[in-house]
Amino acid sequence: MRSEKDGIPQWDREEIEKKLEDESIAFVDVREPDEYEEGHIPGVPLLPMGEIPEHIEQMDKDKTHVFICRSGGRSQKVARYVNEQGLERAINFEGGMLSWEGETKSGKEKRVNDTSDLYK
Repeated sequence: MRSEKDGIPQWDREEIEKKLEDESIAFVDVREPDEYEEGHIPGVPLLPMGEIPEHIEQMDKDKTHVFICRSGGRSQKVARYVNEQGLERAINFEGGMLSWEGETKSGKEKRVNDTSDLYK
């Protein structure tokens, strides 16, 4: 079910599962590398929360971005931050990985080094 918190749309696990294959949406895991390597949603790239400011200018303002963390707290902060910077289509994964019941992958998979890595 969709809801909103502090002006940021919130998607739950079911909404994420439905939209995961939608190439018009950029899913971004904002946890730390060790958390990501323990288990993440396959295909979702890692861009740690602390690195968002250095990539914000190159992020596609016309694209929807869904931010993911462990429980939904950090990703909410990131979604609010990028929204304030002009990314108006920022969404938080409410409940985060703690609520994820789908497939996960461990280890390093996809780390964002260049912002274009978000859109592949």
